Amino acid sequence: MRGVAILMVLFYHGFASRQNIDAFSGFPKLFVWLVSPGWTGVNLFFALSGFLITGILLDSKHRPEYYRRFYLRRALRILPAYYALLMLLALLGSYGLQGDRVSFAFLGLSAIYLANVTVLFGVPMKFGILWSLAVEEHFYLIWPAVVRNVSRRMVGIAAIVIAVASTLARVMAALRGQDVFAHYTWLVADGLALGSLLAVLMRGPRGTRKGLQIVSLAAVLMSVGLILIDAAIRRPMAGGALHITSVNLLCMAAVGGALLLGTSAWNFLVRHRTLTFFGEISYGLYLLHMLVFNLFDNLQHQFFPLAPSFKGDFGVMTVRFVFCGSTAIFLAFMSRRYFEEPFLRLKDRSLSPKSDAVGEATAA
Repeated sequence: MRGVAILMVLFYHGFASRQNIDAFSGFPKLFVWLVSPGWTGVNLFFALSGFLITGILLDSKHRPEYYRRFYLRRALRILPAYYALLMLLALLGSYGLQGDRVSFAFLGLSAIYLANVTVLFGVPMKFGILWSLAVEEHFYLIWPAVVRNVSRRMVGIAAIVIAVASTLARVMAALRGQDVFAHYTWLVADGLALGSLLAVLMRGPRGTRKGLQIVSLAAVLMSVGLILIDAAIRRPMAGGALHITSVNLLCMAAVGGALLLGTSAWNFLVRHRTLTFFGEISYGLYLLHMLVFNLFDNLQHQFFPLAPSFKGDFGVMTVRFVFCGSTAIFLAFMSRRYFEEPFLRLKDRSLSPKSDAVGEATAA
């Protein structure tokens, strides 16, 4: 599922982001239209993180070194590559971005995982993909304490409350004329909450194949229901605030569907080697892919100003995607193998055998 999510994001940024679909016709227009929903790959990442992290926390909540194990694993998994990216952005300056040089104010706020709220400090968001990592880090900061100190049932209730509150926050933003698609944590937390809710349900009476089928189907029906409301009134209700809720419900159902497929005779559909490969390098690829695209665009503009732009030209866009995508995939693979892996091995050696009972599913 991580492989699916990162490929959705990669194709979206390669073909649909910053594009006007009406500039195309025929197959190019169809292809751009098909990859345009790729931004929802981030929502799928959120649902996966909520599901995996909450499951890990629930399964280890009564074991020793609960907090130390969790935060040490998260830090060694996430921080090295993340701070390496921030250093690259600082060194590459405007070449690593679209537009002006990245400010030290933005880098400083990003260093403490506030990239999604920089505008509240009067600092423009310069490298957009960092917003989702900030949201995930806020989740990692707060959620372990919730899971540790309340019952499994209360964890599920907390997840529902967060999902509803986040949806209502978007509705309130729409009523106030604000951007419902802003990346503030309180506007996007429902994706993580719904994934967490699925993890809770799968560790209770609903934790059967039949129960999973019911939960996944219910999520799909609620998602479709929200879309049908907009279709009936012929406009996005609350400025499209409920569209995000619909997407997150579908992502929750997608995780449930992957669980069902992975435990059936059709498990080969979710155990494909190619998708597994992209899942393993997904973190590095997510961090690096836009940097590679931006470097290509800026260098082309400086040294080959007469070359045709990728905007509106499907052929140029395809060449750009093949070159930049391949480069980003190679760099992500090298990062995983030679930079991230040593830290992953270190996290295993840093914990005592007694406290390290949870398996490598923690590489969420």
